[in-house]
Amino acid sequence: MLLHRILTALLLLPLVIALVLYLPQVGFALALAAVILLAASEWTRLAGLTSPLPRALYLGVMAAGMLGGWFLLSFPDLLLWLFVLTGLGWLVISLKIIRYHPQKARPAGHTVKLLLGLFVLLPTWIALVRLHGDGIRGPELVLFTLSLSWVADTGAYFSGRAWGRVKLAPNVSPKKTWEGVYGALVAVGLWSGLLYWFRPESGSPWQLLLLCLLVCLVSVVGDLFESLMKREAGLKDSGNLLPGHGGILDRIDSLTAVAPVFLLGLLLLGGGG
Repeated sequence: MLLHRILTALLLLPLVIALVLYLPQVGFALALAAVILLAASEWTRLAGLTSPLPRALYLGVMAAGMLGGWFLLSFPDLLLWLFVLTGLGWLVISLKIIRYHPQKARPAGHTVKLLLGLFVLLPTWIALVRLHGDGIRGPELVLFTLSLSWVADTGAYFSGRAWGRVKLAPNVSPKKTWEGVYGALVAVGLWSGLLYWFRPESGSPWQLLLLCLLVCLVSVVGDLFESLMKREAGLKDSGNLLPGHGGILDRIDSLTAVAPVFLLGLLLLGGGG
């Protein structure tokens, strides 16, 4: 399993970097839309939607949402409010995860879960496309956003394996520990210096450090939320498209929280273009 994970990552990483760096914004938006639609298809499984026609209609709604998001990029004020609301939404989800107890919780209905899919996936697409179009450094900002998720996951994985003792959210994801979170925070804190190095206009070193640490914590929430959705659906993985990794959602779960919150932080700091 670990070998499959490594081989898949080695194959995908150069492709992702090339698409981000060399595609124009429109091309990147289309490539990312394909990824989001694959993730949306997996989300219909988490929501318990099995019939082909309703699933196709949901993908159509997701595609229409991304088209609307493209036009929204021309309205900075509306875009800011979208990500403020998205940030508040992730705060509400954080509280839900903290209070979650499987014996007392009532799983959301299909409609609510499908709406949550729109909330999770559409702002991710809009945020990454917005970052990609942020001047000459836009593609680098996208790679840094992706790397925040990767670095947090890696730091959590190794520190959790080495020192993990105290369970983080045993009712949602039994394997995650507080020691893993601490490792993720340390790794992301060190990594935040890269952002100041290549884009100092984004904010002071301390501001960027705090932003990246906040984004790290939000990445944990994104991961846990997908775990909760899978738990309620009775699924181990969201799909099987990526050998050793599961589905698309299993790879971008933390990114769905990272991308909109990171962009919101940059916009509030005045470094979002």
